[in-house]
Amino acid sequence: MQNRRLGLLLFTLLTVVLALSLQAADPTGYTVTMLPLPGASAAGISMDYLGYDPSTNSVWVPAGNTGSVDVIDAATNKVTQLTGFPSGEMGSATRKRIVGPSSVTIGKGTVYIGDRFDSSVNALDARTHKRGASVKLDSMPDGLAYVASTNEVWVTTPRDKTIRILDATTLVQKEKLTFEGNPEGFAVDETRGRFYTNMEDKDLTLAIDLKSRKTVSSWKPACGEDGPHGIKLDEKGGYLMVACSTKTEVLDVGKSGAVLSSVDTGDGVDDLDYASASHLVYVGAAKAGELTIAHLDAAGKLTVVAKVPTHTGARNGVVAKSGTLFLGHSGLGSLSDLVVVAPKK
Repeated sequence: MQNRRLGLLLFTLLTVVLALSLQAADPTGYTVTMLPLPGASAAGISMDYLGYDPSTNSVWVPAGNTGSVDVIDAATNKVTQLTGFPSGEMGSATRKRIVGPSSVTIGKGTVYIGDRFDSSVNALDARTHKRGASVKLDSMPDGLAYVASTNEVWVTTPRDKTIRILDATTLVQKEKLTFEGNPEGFAVDETRGRFYTNMEDKDLTLAIDLKSRKTVSSWKPACGEDGPHGIKLDEKGGYLMVACSTKTEVLDVGKSGAVLSSVDTGDGVDDLDYASASHLVYVGAAKAGELTIAHLDAAGKLTVVAKVPTHTGARNGVVAKSGTLFLGHSGLGSLSDLVVVAPKK
């Protein structure tokens, strides 16, 4: 009897030890896989701003140096390659590279693609992928943001320190806003009638009135010499998440614009994403090769819930409604794959 009790105790202890060892081996609760994309060269595929369309559950990937945009079914990971976008070699003799489509924003049934090679913005049907309106700007587009209340596409064009405002139906330029710094990052606040962007070289975050086009507020996120990069908004709470190179901060833009909290993320951050349903913030650090997932509470405080090793170069993720994150690549990774980070079921 005593031997049976001893055996049962040893079995229980071994079970506990095994469970703890498995937990230690995978403390994040996330799996990381690679999703290959077509058309890669030896240098991989360059990517910048990805987009997620909840109406079709699709991730849009502007795969710059392939001259294509890849559309991914977020449920099945099936990839559809849309070819024929302008691309070609640009840069100086010491730093030449092939550029092409680089940024995405999702409108009402329409997806807008910014292309660095010919400085164009192009409209595509979100479901049929049929080409629609197109316009060439006189400055290279960086980020695109669709504004539903005014039916506009706002385009950051940092090379000449401007933002271009386009009619979302025709893509005719309606207005050009000029600044004293380089616009970087974008978020639309329909509740407060504002467009947020950073002045990357001034370490400033601006709030611009959507109708008057005037800058109504400016704040200092104190990101340092590299300045602030991407931004995302919790519209209901009035909290703006600002990505610095090694951390993410929360600004209380619904009130004073004060910095309420921050979390360290590792180096190499450019853009970030936010899931309003779960209040989770996703920040990929390209140099650190790490994804930080943090929870935003009702008071604007960020708390890290997971640190997930990814791959050098992985950044600028977009999160699907399932909670799966799709990360693109900076030039550091030299990869043709997306890094897919999914919660374990």
